Amino acid sequence: MTENTRKDPWGTTADLVSLVDVQPDESGAWVGQARPGGHRGIVEGSQLLAQAIVAGMRLTGGRRVVHASLALPRPADNAEPVPILVEEIAGGRSFSTLGIRAVQHGRTCAAGTMLLDATAADLIRHSEDAAELGGPEAATPYDMAVTGRELRIVDNAYTFDPAAPVGPPRLDVWLRMQDIPDDRALHAGLLAHFTGHMSIAAALRPHAGIGQAQAHVSISTAINAITISLHDDVDVGEWLLYRHLSTFAGNGMTHSECRVHRQDGRLVASFTVEAMVRAFIDLALADARTGL
Repeated sequence: MTENTRKDPWGTTADLVSLVDVQPDESGAWVGQARPGGHRGIVEGSQLLAQAIVAGMRLTGGRRVVHASLALPRPADNAEPVPILVEEIAGGRSFSTLGIRAVQHGRTCAAGTMLLDATAADLIRHSEDAAELGGPEAATPYDMAVTGRELRIVDNAYTFDPAAPVGPPRLDVWLRMQDIPDDRALHAGLLAHFTGHMSIAAALRPHAGIGQAQAHVSISTAINAITISLHDDVDVGEWLLYRHLSTFAGNGMTHSECRVHRQDGRLVASFTVEAMVRAFIDLALADARTGL
């Protein structure tokens, strides 16, 4: 079993917390710290989802987000904060519904809705189980350059190499984080933060000659929408298994159905990802047809 390492660390889990730990500013918008850098200089869509979840839970006094859906019509510059605007659509004794919008320089970068619940005792309970995969000790360590965030890849299936052997459109990844404050909203937000990281790689895996190394070089990839359901409170300090299954790829898009399980197999979250995977020449032709 070999371990991937990166020479240039992105930062630490404390830096991740500073991204998602949004606070209201004088206008009432929710804002986290900017984190400039990276080869693209844009904000990850899953970061905006994470920030919206934290904002929603804080605005409603700690109600748990049970469902959030976010469309991502345009990129945001990561050199500056992206204010999250939250509007109550409806509020009741048990549920709150919020509208969310991320705006930078007057342009909407993300928009969606969120459902939050005061929660109730179980009347019934069942969930999909993932215990058959075994634990993180059997998976391959992978360094994504965040100190304090451990990743382990099941079957060593994640690679940037277009010449890597093909496999099924699935990526299973164990994740846990160190030194995260005891804050339910932050743990929920940090779980959501990783939802945009692996689904495109799962979609590329069955296709020979196509790999992550080509992204933003010869192929254009981007997350267009994420929808998440949080079934329980979560603790990102414990091992969580993210299961990514790309159920469709075609017409320049991919769709993934994903799950997050605790180490004991219990399901804690489900999410779907809509993403773009296109050749740059296809984008150029589309712009020419529309006159852009």
